[in-house]
Amino acid sequence: MRKIAHSLTLSITFLTLFGAFGGLVWNVGYATLDLQPLSVTLCELSSADDVVVNAYLEARAEQLETPAGSDDTPMSFVVQPGETAGDIATRLEGRGLISDAELFRRYVHHHGLDAGIEAGEFTLRQTMTIPEISQTLQDAQRPEQTLVVREGLRLEQVAATVGEQTTVDEAAFLELVRTGWRTKAYGSRLVPLLPADATLEGFLFPDTYRLPEMATADDVLERMLTTFDERVTAGIERTAADHDMSLYEAVTLASIVEREAVVDEERRVIAGVYQNRLEAGWTMDACPTVQYALGSTEEWWPRFTLEATSAESAYNTYQNRGLPPGPICSPGLASIKAAAQPADTDYFFFLADCTKDDGSHLFAVNEDEHYANYARCGGQAP
Repeated sequence: MRKIAHSLTLSITFLTLFGAFGGLVWNVGYATLDLQPLSVTLCELSSADDVVVNAYLEARAEQLETPAGSDDTPMSFVVQPGETAGDIATRLEGRGLISDAELFRRYVHHHGLDAGIEAGEFTLRQTMTIPEISQTLQDAQRPEQTLVVREGLRLEQVAATVGEQTTVDEAAFLELVRTGWRTKAYGSRLVPLLPADATLEGFLFPDTYRLPEMATADDVLERMLTTFDERVTAGIERTAADHDMSLYEAVTLASIVEREAVVDEERRVIAGVYQNRLEAGWTMDACPTVQYALGSTEEWWPRFTLEATSAESAYNTYQNRGLPPGPICSPGLASIKAAAQPADTDYFFFLADCTKDDGSHLFAVNEDEHYANYARCGGQAP
């Protein structure tokens, strides 16, 4: 049936062209005899040409929808500025991405796609059809930068990561996230929730970001805040509220959990230990808060020692009751969820499990159990 339809289309095309040509001869004849003026227009010829190309494409409809090959491996294809559709078609055929350069050229011209082909880099496959390749070539991949921010980094470390991995100036980004953000009109729901004198410590969401080639510090921060809004949902915020915590407090607790936990299954348990201490009116005695207080450009997370617990800082939870003034690092989503919904546990103590090498901990309900674990790991109980 397809062949019959194609034959009919070609027949109609032939008759149309014959009619157009006959009309031309007729008009020329009359003009020669001074019977009437020559009345051939470009529109008439264009219309006939369109019919021919349309019939040509109809006759090759099956070929248009048949990929050039079966290899689905992505291939980079670069269109240079000034290249014509014919040039591109020839190179596509040479790369094995299409089977007929002339068919591609006529297809994009007939559908007005040749003018929309952009210079730039594209990802193509042999398994794509001519129409699919034609559409893909309408939208070039823009040059971009990739930024990877790990969990558990403090503000200065995030700024250093931005400076190392992108063209954004580290100092400019650091100034923005410390104080500059307060004068900006960011659309994040976080902004009204933060203390007026706060930095954005804890809210530079760890993730992989794809940024424009000429990204600014504002672009990076806007993307980070938007990602936080998307990932830390209103549901998580409500869960924290159910546990008598604001989102800011939950992120503060989560930042401590992030620095303590290695095994995912322990995040909620560690959060539960700290919650128990807070509810009992104890000091949190969180080692990472002391490290944060003593951190400097020499070493942002210095080794924890018992002597260091006497450090004078509002962040030292060995000296001050309650949560520290704010987060101490950027926690990941797992730690934020754990802090928003701590495990219901009787544990008040934990320490690194010396019998394993996986970062897990030994938990204890009371001091006797804790000191027993401590002695088990070679420590000397007071």
